[in-house]
Amino acid sequence: MITHVAGKLTAALPTQAIVDVNGVGYELLIPLSSYDSLPAIGQPVQVLTHLHVREDAHVLYGFMSTAERDLFRLLVNNVSGIGPKLALAVLSGMSVSNFKSAVVNADVASLSKISGLGKKTAERIVLELKDKLGVTAVWEAASASHAPTAEETQANEAVLALIALGYKQVDAHKTVRDLQEKQPEVKSAEELVKLALKRMAAGR
Repeated sequence: MITHVAGKLTAALPTQAIVDVNGVGYELLIPLSSYDSLPAIGQPVQVLTHLHVREDAHVLYGFMSTAERDLFRLLVNNVSGIGPKLALAVLSGMSVSNFKSAVVNADVASLSKISGLGKKTAERIVLELKDKLGVTAVWEAASASHAPTAEETQANEAVLALIALGYKQVDAHKTVRDLQEKQPEVKSAEELVKLALKRMAAGR
């Protein structure tokens, strides 16, 4: 099992990164949450990994935090019908703390807004994860002590709203993040959505 790779970041996209380790390039499939935490191209980086073995390929998934990898493994190993691709979509569509809170509170509506999930899968996630031994208590404590910032919460809500309107997850995330960086005075999710819609409609 490959548990992490450490080297130089040579390429990065919202869905994948390449890390050069002593002349060997490792391609890692990553969630958007990890993409935001990557250093600049050419800088040293250590990425936690999960190796998924298929009949036709060995695929390496990368994460910038233990919480992300733990959630990825929990979904893949414990929820029927969820494979690595859908588990990445969950991590890309909602922060770990928000996801845990949604499961604990049986918030199927929020979970089903994640791209590719759907109501039935969201219900299955709640059913199969909520009552696992010790998970609920740990998640409630984690949600209380590691609550997302107001900015992160508004960004997540804006991205989910754009996805619900039919925009691609990667495009919605990129546009919202760019707006928050260039126009920090914009605080609410509603304002972010309005500005993002104008920008995306204009093709900028």
